[in-house]
Amino acid sequence: MATRNIDNVIEKAWIELAKENIFYSNARMRFTHVESETVRTIKLIIGSDGNFKLVYNPRRIYNKGVAFTKALIKHELFHIIFGHIFIKIKNKREKSIWDLAMDASVNQYIREFDAMAEPLDTMLSEGHAPDGEFMFVTAPPDMLNKTAEEYFEYAMKFFEDNKLIDLEEIEDKRNETDSHEFESEITQEMAFDIVSEFVQKSYDKSAGDTLEPLEIAHKVITGKSKLDWKTILRRFFGSSVVTDEYRTIMRPNRRYDSQPGWRKIRGPEVAVIVDTSGSIVEDEYDSFFSEIEEITRTLGGTLHLIQADSKVQSTQKYVKGKWKNLTLKGKGSTDLQPAIDYVEESLRPEGIIVFTDGFTEMPNIKRRSLFVLSKNYNPDFFNQSIQYYGTKSAIIMN
Repeated sequence: MATRNIDNVIEKAWIELAKENIFYSNARMRFTHVESETVRTIKLIIGSDGNFKLVYNPRRIYNKGVAFTKALIKHELFHIIFGHIFIKIKNKREKSIWDLAMDASVNQYIREFDAMAEPLDTMLSEGHAPDGEFMFVTAPPDMLNKTAEEYFEYAMKFFEDNKLIDLEEIEDKRNETDSHEFESEITQEMAFDIVSEFVQKSYDKSAGDTLEPLEIAHKVITGKSKLDWKTILRRFFGSSVVTDEYRTIMRPNRRYDSQPGWRKIRGPEVAVIVDTSGSIVEDEYDSFFSEIEEITRTLGGTLHLIQADSKVQSTQKYVKGKWKNLTLKGKGSTDLQPAIDYVEESLRPEGIIVFTDGFTEMPNIKRRSLFVLSKNYNPDFFNQSIQYYGTKSAIIMN
């Protein structure tokens, strides 16, 4: 089998998908394809560059044709936008049920797979995989448009009540189509942000022609619990948060001489101090930089990033996505005061945001400030910040 033939089938599948909806055109720009005999069927990877890799075994899809490949790409895309790639289940029995639930939630939106699929309730009742080359499961007719979590709960209850299902047979048959191999070259926090941004941008570009799965994904994945920085920053800085644009005759339009041009109102300048002392663990850094990324999307101004333990270790201007090439420096003892002094004397920003666990002395700050405390925070530090700087001076990350 020639690699060129496989690539040709995949490219034709993407072309056909692009004819269906603009979402697939946008998605294609985020995907690369990697051929590998080591994967069972297909493996999804979120790369270090923030794009998606579709690693496939050519023997599994060779001669299956454009229509099947197109449906398979949809299947993998929907696993991504529904956030299934972030769910890790170690219990073997529960993972088998979770795999069925995931497929039921996505295949109902894929006409090619839904047409040859067995409804989840029927498969559970019969207790074995259906006959045929491939095994597909779809949503029960009376449980349409539900999430994988809801189908999982339904299947678990059925399994506990009946215990008649041959999960090994079902799992082996289902793996022939999609073995649900998901992998990330970056931290899960960053991967989640990348997928959330992908869903949000795709939703924004749909221009009223939104796919139903994307509509559902937008409600689910962008609704995950995280700090509402738009509200926090508006309270913190007032109305000068988000970059705004207005038209003015004082600036000529570069494209149309007779029209007014655009002028931007810049947002505030802020210094973000990240505690890089030895008491901070890797998960806390992941959470810190997820929130810092959200600040850069919301702020509309200049963000200075300062890494500090007992002294200033690094200073730089931070822009969205810079975490990819960032080296953390520090791991010593904790003293935030040198970093505060440096910021107030050298940068003089409109506000200072400090990410820390609070296991240090309360610093003396003259400028507007906000402490963002990790979930493993020091309660004494939190109470002192409220006492010294007011009730809105500290927030705790969940």
